[in-house]
Amino acid sequence: MLGPAVLRTLRAPFPRTLTAASESVLHPSVPWRRTSCVRTLLLCSALCAGHNKWSKVKHIKGPKDEARARMFMKLGLMIRIAVKEGGANPELNINLAHIVEQCRNKNMPKASIETAIKSAEKAKLASQHTFEARGPGGCLLLIEVLTDNNARSHQEIKRLLGKNGGALSNGIHHSFSRKGVVTSVGKSISMEQALELAIEAGAEDVHESEDEDEQRLLKFICDATQLNHVRASLESVGVQISSSGLECLPSTMSPLDQEQLSAASTLIEALSDCPDVVQVWDNIQADG
Repeated sequence: MLGPAVLRTLRAPFPRTLTAASESVLHPSVPWRRTSCVRTLLLCSALCAGHNKWSKVKHIKGPKDEARARMFMKLGLMIRIAVKEGGANPELNINLAHIVEQCRNKNMPKASIETAIKSAEKAKLASQHTFEARGPGGCLLLIEVLTDNNARSHQEIKRLLGKNGGALSNGIHHSFSRKGVVTSVGKSISMEQALELAIEAGAEDVHESEDEDEQRLLKFICDATQLNHVRASLESVGVQISSSGLECLPSTMSPLDQEQLSAASTLIEALSDCPDVVQVWDNIQADG
């Protein structure tokens, strides 16, 4: 785990901003319009830019072996959930197929993927839960866990939150929506082109982001039921897809200053290190 001093050094504000001039989806009075199409696609450039800074903070690399092992463990938990919900055949379980693709993109060995699927079928009964919490600066968190002992997980999540400036809270899930997200490498696609591609594919929104290697990404947001359709439409016109799946996306953002970002990062890192935690979703935006 990186020390707080190192993390603070790495969390310098990211100066790059989006070039898109569209207004927020939360402010439909100034939509981006395309005269040849009756649909309207909305893009929040300011919101995306702040969230991109935070995304980079979350993707800071730790010690490679430790980070790799933790990542594979979380992917294994995601496989276990997908198998539990839809069976062990990726051809019949779309969610499992998307997770297997993520595993491959993260260079998880094929043997490890197959072992995770087989072990998920034989694993003892476990239940999936989502804890709602507030973190530093009032940011909102959804904490997804897979556990065979809900009381134990509840106490551990509560302890980690209390130790790192957070607390359990009710009603947080109303601020998030589960959406389909199709991610592509965006180095050769302008935002204007991305907006047109999104309209043609049936996507609702486009976010610009970066991965941990500072590679530009485009995230096409769509209704969860349209995920495969949007992906297929983008692939049909030559868009290079790196991953697709379901994510919990916030409807409003919580702007945090550098000190609050540091505290939030420490909290989310502590939660992510908990063996029962599968995923932590947040609504954090880097202020300024």
